[in-house]
Amino acid sequence: MTMDKIFDAKAAEKRIYSDWEKAGAFKAGANKSRDETFTIMLPPPNVTGALHVGHAFNHTLQDIMVRWHRMRGFDTLWQPGQDHAGIATQLQVEKKLMADEGKKRSDLGREEFLSRVWDWKSQYGSTIIEQMKRLGNSCDWSRNAFTMSGAPNAPAGEEGNFHDAVIKVFVEMHSKGLIYRGKRLTNWDPHFETAISDLEVENIEVAGHMWHFKYKLAGGDTYEYVEKDEDGNETLRETRDYISIATTRPETMLGDGAVAVHPSDERYAPIVGKMVHLPLCDRLIPIVTDEYPDKDFGSGAVKITGAHDFNDYQVAKRCKLPMYRLMDRQGAMRDDGDAYDVCVERAREIATGAKATEIEIDEMNLVPEKYRGMDRFEAREAVIEDITAAGLAVMTTVTKTVKDDEGVETEVSEVVPYVENKPVMQPFGDRSKVVIEPMLTDQWFVDAEKIVEPALDAVRDGKTQIIPDSGRKVYNHWLENIEPWCISRQLWWGHQIPVWYIPGQDDWYPICAPTEAEAIEKAKLQSVDGTDFRIVADMQAAAEVLAEQVKLMDTKNEGEIRSFEGPMEVPMFRDPDVLDTWFSSGLWPIGTLGWPEWNEDTSKYFSTDVLVTGQDILFFWVARMMMMQLAVVDEVPFHTIYLHQLVRDEKGKKMSKTTGNVIDPLEIIDEYGADALRFTNASMAAIGGVLKLSEDRIKGYRNFGTKIWNAARFAEMNQVFEVYDPSVMPTPKATVNKWIIGEVAKTRAEVDAAIEAYRFNDAANALYGFVWGKFCDWYVELAKPLLFAEDEAVLAETRQTMGWALDQALVMLHPFMPFITEELWGTVQTDRGLLAVTDWPTYGTDLVDPAADREMNWVINLIESIRSSRAEVHVPAGLKIPMVQVDLDEAGRTAWANNEALIMKLARIDSLSVGPMPKGAITIPVEGGTFALPLAGVIDIAEEKARLEKTMQKLAKELGGLRGRLKNPKFASSAPADVVAEAQANLAAREEEEGKLKAALNRLAEIG
Repeated sequence: MTMDKIFDAKAAEKRIYSDWEKAGAFKAGANKSRDETFTIMLPPPNVTGALHVGHAFNHTLQDIMVRWHRMRGFDTLWQPGQDHAGIATQLQVEKKLMADEGKKRSDLGREEFLSRVWDWKSQYGSTIIEQMKRLGNSCDWSRNAFTMSGAPNAPAGEEGNFHDAVIKVFVEMHSKGLIYRGKRLTNWDPHFETAISDLEVENIEVAGHMWHFKYKLAGGDTYEYVEKDEDGNETLRETRDYISIATTRPETMLGDGAVAVHPSDERYAPIVGKMVHLPLCDRLIPIVTDEYPDKDFGSGAVKITGAHDFNDYQVAKRCKLPMYRLMDRQGAMRDDGDAYDVCVERAREIATGAKATEIEIDEMNLVPEKYRGMDRFEAREAVIEDITAAGLAVMTTVTKTVKDDEGVETEVSEVVPYVENKPVMQPFGDRSKVVIEPMLTDQWFVDAEKIVEPALDAVRDGKTQIIPDSGRKVYNHWLENIEPWCISRQLWWGHQIPVWYIPGQDDWYPICAPTEAEAIEKAKLQSVDGTDFRIVADMQAAAEVLAEQVKLMDTKNEGEIRSFEGPMEVPMFRDPDVLDTWFSSGLWPIGTLGWPEWNEDTSKYFSTDVLVTGQDILFFWVARMMMMQLAVVDEVPFHTIYLHQLVRDEKGKKMSKTTGNVIDPLEIIDEYGADALRFTNASMAAIGGVLKLSEDRIKGYRNFGTKIWNAARFAEMNQVFEVYDPSVMPTPKATVNKWIIGEVAKTRAEVDAAIEAYRFNDAANALYGFVWGKFCDWYVELAKPLLFAEDEAVLAETRQTMGWALDQALVMLHPFMPFITEELWGTVQTDRGLLAVTDWPTYGTDLVDPAADREMNWVINLIESIRSSRAEVHVPAGLKIPMVQVDLDEAGRTAWANNEALIMKLARIDSLSVGPMPKGAITIPVEGGTFALPLAGVIDIAEEKARLEKTMQKLAKELGGLRGRLKNPKFASSAPADVVAEAQANLAAREEEEGKLKAALNRLAEIG
């Protein structure tokens, strides 16, 4: 069969992948020849997702390691799966529901809505799997996992027990006191009406305003307000009856609990501990001290709204201030609870020392009647207007120019409210795109402080290594300062929290159990004999049932649970919240392997080996997996964590649809093939390096694949495949054949060492240098005379050596470029099985023949030096010129003699003479001697000097501009990082060009 002229990736890749799957090449244990296991857990992409450049990069590195270990005989498992992605998936289904039927999820009810989500998952959930196959992922798809498998509402076909693992862990951690319900400040998404994680918040700089208001001192008190400069000189003194605060969110002042100033701020020392009137609200709040306020920023005084600001929340906790929630689930000002005057009266009592529970404080609605029900931003405008009207806005005088009817300009002064226009960082939901509201809500939390220490120790002790080292520092910093982890979400799609409630003495009493039946049994232990439990939909329904039963209820309390006389129907409802996606994905390593129902076939793959993931989720996912696995099975989930940065465009800019610089990996695969994209990803994977993806670079590696293909076609045309025997190790006599065998061995050692050390770029560069530089460019050329030799032994050994070297190149390239190598593997020999499950070579550098290595590298270096020197001074490429041997040792003379014809042909030399260095010649130094190229009369030296000097002058101007720009402190401090990086790259390129020009001028100086 004659090879095609080109490798048609689009036509071949699907066929090749199908062959791999049919052969079971990716199943756990395929090609196993040793007991050692190697396991990688695929970071689960969202079931809603499509393959993007980050996936493509991340998966390429994993696949390289997986294929490399599989070929080396390890019992290898690459465990795939998808995350149910609670909020993202629910958004997609809600959008579809509204678009198709004009309905909200509440119109369907929870059960029917979840049925629609499962339908959606069934229809779209496998999209990314097919896309990953296009990249060449060699996962064991027979073990594909899903973080909602085994859920009670899962349809037939969704096999697995991941849900059981999640619920078991929650129940066990709850029983140990590691999970609790409490009220804390969280990121609240008013669109989805749920708490979300920090990772789901995008902080975006927007145009903002800072308003300045007066909080009047209670009882008409005044104080001397004094400002001083840095030297202690008094710059302002006035009597004030107020303290000035500045805020970017005036609507939240309705819930203020205090005004805080720094303890060392002398301006406010006379009024610390006094009370101030909260504007628009009929109540007093104290002035307190805390380290949080910056006395050099604004007025130095800040309002403390503990229920709606993360910094204020910490101050409120330290100062034991009440925290009043102002908004409802949709971000509108609250319109529930008692009348305002009732609530404010109770707030006054609390402010003066009356005790109150968290529940009572949360139920108090301190939003004045006027603002109740308003959208938060509508309320903002109303509050500003009303404070200004009440004379409580800090005012300032502005001067402006006006024209009269005749066009005469005059300046007029006007007193207006003091408002600073300044950019602010505003949090948006990454899915909903609405402004996130810090909200004090009841949530479930993991008491992370109690489980964090083993995760810290594992990294400190080296049981788990983080690459690069900067990741370890970030990991330690985060975990050493860990906060309680909010694990509940007010969604419907997800693992519903396994807690049921029954009536308690003061509130609803929680029953934590894996199933409803077990919850009922546990509840019976809390009640008198004869009690029946009636499962109802929610708290409201439970309250209605309770009201029906109140006449039958004994007024006597026994313990925490009300007792009943005789058979009773007690309402019982399940917590409506679901678990945060990060909680379930935090169990990914053990959950995908079948825990808690481990068997020998699955548990042997735990602990896993390497986790490859982006540094952006080091805390949100990686650290939590470390904590969770250690808490549940007392073992680290992986021994190495390899962190990479975001993939950016060729200029180092973050990819975004807005910028228009997004590279779609599927389009790249369509255009250039998966191998080109994969090799590009590997080549830029320097540890800790910036990942710049360029389409030109991808195109270049597509050409690399073409180079390999053409080398194989050359071998085929020279009958290499007809006689090559893969089972026979070549034992050549010809120097060039000995040399290429040694180059193969050196490359194998270099590639193994690089992959072992996670230096994927070094492995890729070694392969590129060998395949293109040594095999294609040099060996094919150097072996041509041997392929036309009349000596049958020389011809046979060269064919065998070329076939073997090409085979070894395919084997070593396979983890990086699996499709083209698999195709060529089957072309070289059609009956030896798949390359994907072929053994990796184990030969070492003992295959290097020192004499052959020295001789052929001497020849190559000489030819390259001649070519480079000719190019520097613009000797016409096709022109043959003479060369002089000035001095040369015996080894050099032998190398020349053995390869004279090749050197003269490839370096375009027409003759060699022996003698002293002639005038008008340039020097060609080699190991053991010197050659000279006489160029007098060959080129116009004066003209060439003039051309180079003119180019140098132009380049000097460019260099001066770039250096001046980069030395300018203003440019370095104010220009975007990518602009500075681009200027630095331009300077480096120009300096490299300058070096080459100087070398060329030096060459010409040698001539005279």
